[in-house]
Amino acid sequence: MEVYNEKVAYENPLLSLRIFRTMRDIEGVTNWHYHKQLELLLILKGRLDVYVEGDSFQLSEGDVVLIGASELHRDRSIGLLDYIVLQFDLEQFFDQSTIPYMRYFYDTQMPLSKANYIFGENGAVKEQAASCIRQILSEATRKEAGYELAVSILIKQILLLLLRNDSRKVLVEQDNFERIRLKPVLDYVENHLTDRIQVEEVCKIANMSYYYFVKYFKKTIGLSFTEYVNYRKVKWAERILLTKDLSISEVGERIGMPNMAHFYKMFKKYNDCSPKQFQRKMLVWNRN
Repeated sequence: MEVYNEKVAYENPLLSLRIFRTMRDIEGVTNWHYHKQLELLLILKGRLDVYVEGDSFQLSEGDVVLIGASELHRDRSIGLLDYIVLQFDLEQFFDQSTIPYMRYFYDTQMPLSKANYIFGENGAVKEQAASCIRQILSEATRKEAGYELAVSILIKQILLLLLRNDSRKVLVEQDNFERIRLKPVLDYVENHLTDRIQVEEVCKIANMSYYYFVKYFKKTIGLSFTEYVNYRKVKWAERILLTKDLSISEVGERIGMPNMAHFYKMFKKYNDCSPKQFQRKMLVWNRN
C-alpha cells in the first residue's frame, strides 16, 4: 500500500490554512495519505466516498466530513464532483486562554473522524458547519481588510459546534476545574517568555510535585510543558519578526532562546520554515 505525507502549502504565512473549491469529472481513487492539518470537505454537487482507517463515509450534496490531524485517508469520486476542501493547522487557532481546548481535537481517545456522527445525526449542525466553510472560502478569496480575523472566528465556530453537540462524548470531556487550576501557570509563562522558564518554578506556583505536574499539564493542555513554552515563545517571535527591526539572533535573545540552533529548530517545527524565510514570505505577501 502506497502512503504519502501530504505537505499543505499556505497562501498567507500568518494564516495556517488552505481552502479551495475543485471539481472532478471522472471516477477516481486517491492514494492513502495523511497530513498534520485537520481537514473538512463540503460536497456541493455529486458523490464522494471517503475512507479513513477503519471507517468510511458516503457523501452527497450538502454533506460535510471531518478528518483528524495525521489520520490516514483516501477517497473515491463517482461521476461529476464539485466540492470544497478546507485544511488548517489546529495549533495556530488557539491562544493562551483557549489552548486547553486544543486537546479535544488533537489528542482524543479515539480518531477525530469518529466525531462525524454529529453531522450525520444533527442536520442543523451540518448546515451551520457548511455555511462556515462557504464563508471561509469567500473570505479567503476576496481578502478584504480583516479577513484573517473573520476566518479565525469561523474556524473556532466550527470547533465550537462540534464541542457543544458531541452527545456521545467522542471528544475528551474535561473538568473546567483542571483548566482553572493551571491559569496561574499559563499567566506566569506569558509574563516570563524572555526567561529560561524552569519546570521546578511553575511546580511551586501550581503547588504540585514535579512528576504530578508534568502528567497533569500534558493531560489538561495536550502538550507537554516544554512544548507549550516553546510554542508560546515561537508565537512571540513571529510578532517580533513582523513588528521590530531586529536581527534573528536578537529575536532569539528577546524570547529567551539564545541558542540559535535551538531557536531555528523550534521555529521550523511550528512554521515549516526558518525565521528569515518567514520574514521574506511576509514581505512578499504584504506587497501583493
